[in-house]
Order: sequence, then C-alpha cells, then structure tokens
Amino acid sequence: MLLVRPTFLLRIFQTCAAMCCASTVFGQTPELPKPPAEGPLSKSPSQGLPLESNPIPGAPASGIPMHGVSEHSLPLVGNSQQNPGEAGAAETLVIFNSNDPDSGPLAQFYAEKRHIPKDQIIGLPCTRGEEIGRDEYDLLIADPLRKAFLANHWWTVRKEEGNPMGVVTSNHIRFVVLMRGMPLKILATTNYPGDKPSGPPAVAAHNDASLDSELAVLGVGQHPISGVLNNPYFRSYSRIGDAKQPEMMLVCRLDAPTPAIVRRMITDSLAAEQSGLHGMAYVDARGITDPGYVEGDQWLFALASNARRIGIPVVLDQGPGLFPDSYPMQHAAFYFGWYSETVTGPFLQPSFRFEPGAIAVHLHSFSASTLQDPHKFWCAPLLADGAAATLGNVYEPFLDLTPHLDIFFERLSSGFTFAESGYMSERVLSWMTTFIGDPLYRPFPRIPTGSKAGSKDQWALYREGAIKWHDDHAAGEVALTKAGNDVHSGVIFEGLGLLELTANARPEALDAFGQARKYYKDADDILRVTVHEVGVLESLKRHADAVALVRKQIEAFPKSRAVEVLRMLEPPTPEKH
Repeated sequence: MLLVRPTFLLRIFQTCAAMCCASTVFGQTPELPKPPAEGPLSKSPSQGLPLESNPIPGAPASGIPMHGVSEHSLPLVGNSQQNPGEAGAAETLVIFNSNDPDSGPLAQFYAEKRHIPKDQIIGLPCTRGEEIGRDEYDLLIADPLRKAFLANHWWTVRKEEGNPMGVVTSNHIRFVVLMRGMPLKILATTNYPGDKPSGPPAVAAHNDASLDSELAVLGVGQHPISGVLNNPYFRSYSRIGDAKQPEMMLVCRLDAPTPAIVRRMITDSLAAEQSGLHGMAYVDARGITDPGYVEGDQWLFALASNARRIGIPVVLDQGPGLFPDSYPMQHAAFYFGWYSETVTGPFLQPSFRFEPGAIAVHLHSFSASTLQDPHKFWCAPLLADGAAATLGNVYEPFLDLTPHLDIFFERLSSGFTFAESGYMSERVLSWMTTFIGDPLYRPFPRIPTGSKAGSKDQWALYREGAIKWHDDHAAGEVALTKAGNDVHSGVIFEGLGLLELTANARPEALDAFGQARKYYKDADDILRVTVHEVGVLESLKRHADAVALVRKQIEAFPKSRAVEVLRMLEPPTPEKH
C-alpha cells in the first residue's frame, strides 16, 4: 500500500490532475480580508455592484451589459481587418519621470518599438520613490497632465457650469504607459478639499490608491477620492477606441526590479505577438468553500476551462497548498494562482523561467506593494522570473474589487490587448490595482487556423486536436494520438491525458501519460507526468502500481530536483531491529 505522509496528499479531481498539498508543508498564509458581510462587496459578479459611491458621470453602475450574449460564444477580435495594435500606438501616451536617469531612455525604447509618435512622450519631474502624497500627485502629475491634454488638443471639452475643467467629450489618448521610475501608489490623506466619503464603510474609509487606477479617471476631473468609482468599461466587449467612455483611459506601467527586465518585457511581448505565445497554463486554486472567498476559486476554474477549450494544456491544483518548490513547472506560458503573501514554490528555483511573453498573476492583497525588489510579494518576482506581464494590488483591495481573472483571460484569449482585458475585468477605478506590462500586448492576435499539412509544431497540433476533442472526444483522441506519434511529442500526450481526466476517462489518461513519458527527454517533464500518473493510479486504488512507479522514477532520476515531489509520496523505510 502506498503510504502517504499526512502533510502531503496527491489527489485527482474531476476537472484534471491536481496536486493538493496540506498547508502544514508549505506554511500557513494570511487570509485575504473578507468583505463586510452587510455590504454589497460580498455579492457575486453576476449581481453587479450597486455601490453608492461615486459613479463616473453618465456610466452604468455595473459596467457595460453583455445584453444576454454568452461571453464565450462571441467571436475573436482577430476577425477584424484592422490591427488593434497599430491603431493603439497612435492612441498611446508614454509618461516617464524626468528625475530618474533610467526612465526617459526606457520611454524612448518602448516608443520606438511600438512606433508611438514622439510628441506623445511626456516627462514629469516626480519623486523617485514608489509612494507619493496626494498633494504631490495633484501638483506634479495630475494637474500638469490635464494642462497637456488640453494644450495638445487630445481632449475635446464641453464647458459645464460648476465644473472648472469641463466635460471630456472626446479623447485622442486611450492608452497610457507609466515607465519605470514613475511613482506606483498614492498615500492616504485627510481633509482633502471636496472629498465626500460614501458607500460601504470598509471601502469609503480608503483614499489611498494605485497611481495607475487614479490616472485612469483623469478625465473625470475633480471627484471625491475616498472610496471607488464604478468602471463603465467593466465586462465590455469593445475596443476602448470604440467604447463611449472618453473620460477614462487604460493605464498600465512598464515597471520591474531593473531596467533590463523592462526592456525584456517589451521585446518578449512583441516577439510573442509575431510567433504566438506557446506553452502550458498552471492554475493554482485553493479548493475553498468559504462563501467569503469561493469567488476567487470560481474565477480560476472558469479560466482553466476556457484555456482548455482554446487548446492550451492546463495543470490545475485544487488543493489548499501551493505548488511545491520542487514541482517541475516547465513550459509555463500562463500562471494564475492564490494565496500567499510572499513568492514561493517553483518560482524560487534559480533555473525556473517563464516562456517568453508569459502572463503570470498571483492574487494577494499586496502582490504589487513594491515592484523594485525581486524577492518581495509576487509581481516583481514573477517579472524577474521571465513573465512579460502581470497585475496586482498596491494596498488592500478586497477580493471582489480585484480584477476578475476569468473575464481577464477570456478577453485576452479573444484577441483584446492586455490593457483592454485588464480593465474589462476590473469593476472599479480610483482603487488599488496596477496592470504591469505593455498595454498594447496581444498574446492572441490571430484566430488559430489549424496546423499546416506536415507541420511539426507540437503546440499548434495540440491546439487543433484539443479543440476537436471538445467537439467530439473520439475524433479528438484520434487526432491527438496521431499527432503525438507523428512528431514524438510528450506535450501532446500529456495534454491529452489532462483532457481525458476532465472526462473522468482515467484508464485513457494513464495510456496518454505513459506515451508522454516515452517521448519526453527532460527529467522534469517525465517527473511531472509521473505525478499525474501516481494520482490516477491512487484514484483507481492501484496502490502497488503507484508505489512501484514512484520508486522506479526516484531511482531513475536521483539528481533531479523534481524527484523531491515524488519523495513526498515514497513510503518510509521500515526501521531495522
């Protein structure tokens, strides 16, 4: 019988192979503060957000409705003849800190790569720290930018009695990029002129904010700073240039622990747009049932399901712990998970690297509290590990007021830009979120059209077969099996095995995983598939076979770091008497 140590449990769930690690192995983590039970923050996304506080003038309280259309049934943006990336460059403003010697050159580098007009690059003399006071923000950033928008005729403004700035009726700038060196967050203040806190007390008590989120509503003019503004672009399915919200802009930042990482983020994003972003999606849910937090898991489950349907292999962990340090997280193009304050797991391995262009997100209250230290929180370490884009929170946001990751991924996979997808998933503005990456980045710029005859691209072949599998399991199995054998691909067979598990076809999954081990050459890939197999064998009560496989692989790969995952499952050696 396979003796599993009480601190580690390998399970197979109905949705996929999932590794579940008890929290005593990887350490307890603080909980995300719950939204107030009596307030609207506890409501699900489908119920909208009837916050009393500060709607953007003329905007619906819960964003643009979908008019009853299923989000997943809508066509990919790639159907359009227009290239949104090219259109976006003409609508982009780049802002750098003229007091930071690295900020201006980075702005020039990005603008040249994206062909952004030179007169849409602005330097502002700001503090070089990540935090800025509200008065400094108004004096050094907001007021000079409003003057620049008017002087350059980027805004068309209609005069309105009682509104010194007037009402923005058109806006040439739809994307804003804050370069490394610009402040990250605005400190809380007291006695701010014109501030009128409203809404649920837990939200109304806050007037600290992400600088990015505050700049997104620069065109709103003077508004109460305590609480939030409802986002009229939430759940939209239109390019920002086609949306009728001239008063708002999509603000992202190109920021990271070093200038070299920022440059790499830019070039990786451009390269991925040309060649495609290929790899696996690793999704780390919590298996949580607490009503205050279950929404976060629901986002991740929906995201994983969507990724499978569009042909991305998905490894989904539904246990309370995180992927262990030694987990062989190879070919990572996407990572979405929660919930730990400090980066942990495979991301700590010196050899770990994301695929170029990867998008990685870890949901935590303070995941973006700093972007300068590659060892603190999550956003900075993920970027240091090779991710091209991420998102996070600078201060406590409350779960329901963070980006809804299922919407974010669905919009991204439909061809929208990183910025559009991010703001479509965020229900409030003037709040805590920062989107870190090229706002124009489109990792899914074209509709997958299937592999060319004779193609040896294993990712394209898997995508084509997986899409077919979702329409017709039998036909998909045939296509994936043929493709996997034709190109000797462990990736294709591992992906097939993970798909079979979602249909509870465990014997078929075992066959696919066996073929994957046969074709994989890298020890980490082989051991990751072994983890899947051991879980399936245990679920089938084939304990002896599971024990034999664990011992065989430990003996075959004694020097691999990934073998430590299997050692957690190895039966203890009987004591000698």
